[in-house]
Amino acid sequence: MVQPSVRILHVVGEMNRGGIETWLMHILRHIDRDRFQMDFLVHTTQPCAYDQEICALGSKVISCPHPSRPWLYAHNFKRILRDYGPYDIVHSHVHHFSGYVLRLAQQAGVSVRIAHSHLDTSSIQAKAGWKKRFYIDLMKRWIARYATTGLAASSIAAADLFGLAWQTDPRWRTLYCGVDLKPFQALVDPVTVRTELGIPIDALVIGHIGRFEQQKNHQFLLEIFAEIAKREPKMHLLLVGDGSLRPEIERKVIQIGLANRVIFTGVRTDVPRLMLGAMDLFLFPSLYEGLGLVLIEAQAAGVPCVLSDIVPKEADLIKPLMHRISLSQPSVNWAEVILAARQAKLKIMHTEAFSLVEQSQFNIQKNGRELENFYLKLPQKYGYLI
Repeated sequence: MVQPSVRILHVVGEMNRGGIETWLMHILRHIDRDRFQMDFLVHTTQPCAYDQEICALGSKVISCPHPSRPWLYAHNFKRILRDYGPYDIVHSHVHHFSGYVLRLAQQAGVSVRIAHSHLDTSSIQAKAGWKKRFYIDLMKRWIARYATTGLAASSIAAADLFGLAWQTDPRWRTLYCGVDLKPFQALVDPVTVRTELGIPIDALVIGHIGRFEQQKNHQFLLEIFAEIAKREPKMHLLLVGDGSLRPEIERKVIQIGLANRVIFTGVRTDVPRLMLGAMDLFLFPSLYEGLGLVLIEAQAAGVPCVLSDIVPKEADLIKPLMHRISLSQPSVNWAEVILAARQAKLKIMHTEAFSLVEQSQFNIQKNGRELENFYLKLPQKYGYLI
């Protein structure tokens, strides 16, 4: 067998189902695996959802735990580079912590070191205490020093990690993450999908997909739904995902008396099918986002979206489907926007919406080729062999 010519180590927290991780899996499935070898360094010792598929595709999942214990982490990280390398590229997706990762990679002699920003956490940073502020400032300095190049999911994600003047530094650029659109072409029977979920056929279904973590703002989402429920007795809420706050949200649903109208699906592998067959509207009141790839998926499914105005505008591919509102607005105002979005006659059919997403940079086919070309241009600057 011919050895892959470019060896890449992606650094991520874990390879469970999430926006970054799912995008990396799309890339792994579509990239030329004869030309590129992608391995994954993770910050957990627990098995993750994508581990088996990664190994089946010829890649490795390598555990490097204890990022909160820097000396131990450094020892493990450098050992991994020795034992599993050499790697031509270390591509880090762990936001601020990428500063430490890329510093270690530079010390170990890795010639190409990529910091990838998938988030805009500026609103959270503004409220941080001095210790957190010191850590963030140090990591940003190390990224500026040790990253040979950097990618970002949007302009505001770039500004968050690389600074407001990021466009003046040729090392930094945006690379929109892509979506596998093939599942959105499937013919889906709404009656079958809703029956499986226990949702009445004539119900109006609001959907949300995301980890049960503070960023996704599930508490406010429930407040909005409670306001809608006062006006629309047949409304149901479909919550897809899992996370540390799920038990708290499940208790809250019971407390507000809406347990019979909220469905918790857990982690699902058939998100396109749920969007096409069950959701009438997608609600996305996130506190912060780097882009929000799930919004691209919702648009590919032709589903109207109501979202917080902090989400980067690069996510607005199909204007008639996108309805933005400020998080400073009360839940009653959000409810009114949702009901209006439901009642407004859409000016775009699903087939047309799908076609627009297919032609965009968010199509994984185009996105994968763009990343391949990016990787292949790097040796001209940094001298690894292809």
